[in-house]
Amino acid sequence: MAPAVSTMIKPEAGADWRGEGVSMNEVLAALSDIRRKFAFSERQESELPNPRNCIMTLIAIASSDAEERRAQRAVRAIGNHHPAQVIVVSDQPGQRSAKIDATITTDVMRPQSACAMQCEVITLRVRGAMGEHLSGLIDPLLQSGVPNYLWWVGTPAFGKKELDDTLKICDALLVDSARFDAPYRAFLELTKLSEHSHQRLGVADLAWARLEPWRENVAQFFSPVDRQPFLKGISDIGVDYSGEGRGNRVAAALLIGWLSSALGWKLQKAAAGTGGIVVAHFAADGWRPVQVAFRSVPKTHLAQGEISAIRIEGGAGGRTFRLTVQRDPERPRTVRPELGAGGYRPLHNAGGEDEAGLEIAQRKVEWHRDVLEENAEQLHHTATGDLPGDSKPQRPAVFVRERRRQDNARVLLTLIEIGDGVPLRHIQQVDPEDEATLLLDLLSHGTQDKVFARSLTAAAELMQAI
Repeated sequence: MAPAVSTMIKPEAGADWRGEGVSMNEVLAALSDIRRKFAFSERQESELPNPRNCIMTLIAIASSDAEERRAQRAVRAIGNHHPAQVIVVSDQPGQRSAKIDATITTDVMRPQSACAMQCEVITLRVRGAMGEHLSGLIDPLLQSGVPNYLWWVGTPAFGKKELDDTLKICDALLVDSARFDAPYRAFLELTKLSEHSHQRLGVADLAWARLEPWRENVAQFFSPVDRQPFLKGISDIGVDYSGEGRGNRVAAALLIGWLSSALGWKLQKAAAGTGGIVVAHFAADGWRPVQVAFRSVPKTHLAQGEISAIRIEGGAGGRTFRLTVQRDPERPRTVRPELGAGGYRPLHNAGGEDEAGLEIAQRKVEWHRDVLEENAEQLHHTATGDLPGDSKPQRPAVFVRERRRQDNARVLLTLIEIGDGVPLRHIQQVDPEDEATLLLDLLSHGTQDKVFARSLTAAAELMQAI
């Protein structure tokens, strides 16, 4: 992706152009007029118009007003920092009258060391049977020489001509399997499309991007050379997820599909266990048999299908091991005294009276204290006029009286237990998962992801078995 530009100029209120019941020729004419006016308005005297800058075309397909609002928020957030052409299509085939209402808005960006750039957001509200010809509406708007990404905001129209034809003119399909209306069936259709689409088509899933912290924690545990033999000693895995029913096991299956496809495990059988637990059995030459248990655990603050914990245990080389990664785990309330001197007033709230909150706050204090100590004499002299060394500010304090905040639900707690050694613990806060950030993450890493493709295939096999 192109680097973010430094300054963005907000457009005036309202759209640059708007039309009801228009043809695509009228939309193209209005778009050309907007581009021409921008190019000539930005040129200096005796200069030629600046060439247009565009790194991609992002096409968002929405099937409801709510999906259109989500798409507009995400694509505008992306367009505010990257020169792109954005097309938002609101397809509502249920209406009788077949017509197109169109809107064009622009955001102007002015980098400090380059010419101004314009991001265009073209919104097409398609009514009636016009939506059956999406490719014919989108194709005239596409730019040559840049990739075309199709983001289907809801559940794609798998098996229908409108999707198949549109994919022929696009380089990648972006979806969010966590938002599918019928997750189980739609996930299998996504796998089938990924396996049988044309070779240059990339497929990406926002749910895969959400799994990155889980995959990183598991991979980091086995990365040290002395722990790599543990891979062949894995015997039991447990995955907890929110919600009930097979459709809510999609993310859990995708995580296990990533692990099993990377290690060459073959699915042997799957069966329902006690207490609503579903168990799958894997095997591979030279490896221990592996049992994977999927368990639904109620978590009111998590969306349906989100993973809340993974546990991996086994033994190798005479040592046992257990890795546990939990999201926002249940933690005992622990009341601690205030840490540090109270006279220095910047507050580092622990966010709760528990071990995880205290540890995060303590890290902030240590960082703050180190910065202050490194620059203490200079800062004190600047602020007071006293000679360096005469006095120093007191150290920052940690206060733990407040209850934990809502954003602490983004905490991941990792516990590592090896043999009889002291358990190791690591706590991290995961960044928020807004759609614009997830989309940029997928686009910046490329949509031709072989690791995701093989994980998707393994997950679909597992979903059908369980």
